[in-house]
Amino acid sequence: MTDYKDAGVDIEKGDKASASAYSHAVSTFASRKGMIGEPVFEENGFAGFLDMGDYYLVQSDDSTGTKIDLAFSVGKFDTLGYDLVAMVADDAVCTGAEAISISNTLDTPKIDPDIVDQLMSGLAKSCSEQKIVIPAGEIAEVPGAVEKGVWSATVVGIVEKSKVLKPETIEEGDVIIACKSAGPRCNGYSLIRKILEGKLDKEWKDGKTWGEVMLTPSIVYSSAILELIGRYGEERKVNVKGLAHITGGGIPSKLGRTLKKSGLGAELTDLWAPHEALVDLIKLGEVATEEAYKTWNMGNGMMVIVSEAEANKALEILNSGNIEAKIAGSVCKDPSITLNAYDGTELKF
Repeated sequence: MTDYKDAGVDIEKGDKASASAYSHAVSTFASRKGMIGEPVFEENGFAGFLDMGDYYLVQSDDSTGTKIDLAFSVGKFDTLGYDLVAMVADDAVCTGAEAISISNTLDTPKIDPDIVDQLMSGLAKSCSEQKIVIPAGEIAEVPGAVEKGVWSATVVGIVEKSKVLKPETIEEGDVIIACKSAGPRCNGYSLIRKILEGKLDKEWKDGKTWGEVMLTPSIVYSSAILELIGRYGEERKVNVKGLAHITGGGIPSKLGRTLKKSGLGAELTDLWAPHEALVDLIKLGEVATEEAYKTWNMGNGMMVIVSEAEANKALEILNSGNIEAKIAGSVCKDPSITLNAYDGTELKF
């Protein structure tokens, strides 16, 4: 059996470090007390809030993780921009915010203009599709500091105070909608690369290599979600109570974070199945089903929680664009998360 720790990633230590880092961040909040941009304490949130009077600015940071290492191994960089946008814009929208700008930093041991051109062309294309601008960025040549490259971004969003999502209003019986993902997005790639060591150039299926299929770009959900909740100044079409961007830690971590404020749990009986290549990868690496659901999104990139009365309207709006969505389950009184896995196993977290 292969797990995430075998690939050098310890989720528990990561969670502990994140909690420590946020406590230090919070220590700076008092310095802007009573001033424009006063921070709002938001424990276990997907992004940070700055009080601008009638609205909040929302800020979030992330990177493409070690998926960029895979891109270097394959020599293909033009789709990573979608992954970078997905990681930050889809976090921001989980607060109710419309992403308006993304800045990015590329740390590289040696500048390669062709690689930079591929990365930025993909980023620009994805941002334009989501109506997000790129006002600034940085290319840092840092030989010795990184082996290949690290690409990170900061998103800035905006949301009216009255439109901030309130997961504490989630109730037993509310419907959980799952939006289908195209693959692992940017998460669990240390484990993916460990399993595929020496196999990236081998054929997976239909002439496509393992490396190529694992570089499938992330679907960005931000604009589709904004069709439900409204961009800045727009009316809300559906009363979305909570959103969960399924990234590192999988459904147990991210859906659990959203449900925590309500003290409720979830029963997920009809999730999307993971991409066929991910299923093959799990078999190849002998990854336990429970470990897989704690590492990857397993086919479900975003979850939307609405009342049963608004579920069909939400589905109609989501499926009218480039998003595939379906009812995956419901909110339950038991605070745990129970799901029917792709292989028929029932898991409880």
